[in-house]
Amino acid sequence: MTSPPAPALLQVNGLRKTYGTGSSAVVAVDDLSFTLPPGGALGIVGESGSGKTTTARMLIGLERPDAGRILVQGEPLAPSVRGKAARLARAKAVQIVFQDPYLSLDARITIGATLDGVLRLHGSRDPATRADRVRALLAQVGLGDREAAALPRHLSGGQRQRAAIARALAVEPAVLVLDEAVSALDVSVQAQVLNLLTDIRRGTGIGLVFVSHDLAVVRYVCDEALVMYRGRTMEHRPVADLLGDPQHPYTRLLLASVPRPGWDPDSISRRRRGLDLRAP
Repeated sequence: MTSPPAPALLQVNGLRKTYGTGSSAVVAVDDLSFTLPPGGALGIVGESGSGKTTTARMLIGLERPDAGRILVQGEPLAPSVRGKAARLARAKAVQIVFQDPYLSLDARITIGATLDGVLRLHGSRDPATRADRVRALLAQVGLGDREAAALPRHLSGGQRQRAAIARALAVEPAVLVLDEAVSALDVSVQAQVLNLLTDIRRGTGIGLVFVSHDLAVVRYVCDEALVMYRGRTMEHRPVADLLGDPQHPYTRLLLASVPRPGWDPDSISRRRRGLDLRAP
């Protein structure tokens, strides 16, 4: 007798988020649904204002959906939490790495102390056990004792982002959301961080939701891509299929917008205006 399949790591059904009321209301996300398997990596792609960052904020509880639901490992993610235990449980379900690592790193304390504090908050009582875990987390992201003893301002941008990833991993979340997490890094450092994330998901089974406007990044690290425009899903397909044979005009416009030899920005602008006129 075969065992039933494991539940999806992350399941999003019919998410909707509106800002404002009446005639001035703006629909930021409209009927968004997707499923992320264990160890999967989904890229959510779109320009500024497409709804991708609002989606990320709903996944981690910074925004409350107006409709729809989010399940992590088959369990509904509460739209709001009260009390320390509920907050810690929410943190273990989904963590986020922001574009700016300073949002998650305390500038006043060292990287090692930051990680130690996260472990203490989540119930690790033994100092020696925490110290071992801190070293293991830093080693996992390619950092060592020197970086552990440093304040965030004494590290490079790539080192700070690695430290932010280590902080998110400290609670062993099921899902890691990365909101433009490499867009501020040099290209060579981007490649290092992307390789790191690929190794982590293969080694741990963690799921990645990669929010980005950069199609090259999504091609490199993700299995599937979901293209958003004005809060709606335009396409959701395997990355190779979507980027190799885009079906929606907006996806084709995104691909055409990447600078290359013979690139014509005026043509892109005309196509963009035409797409806006056809949009609902």
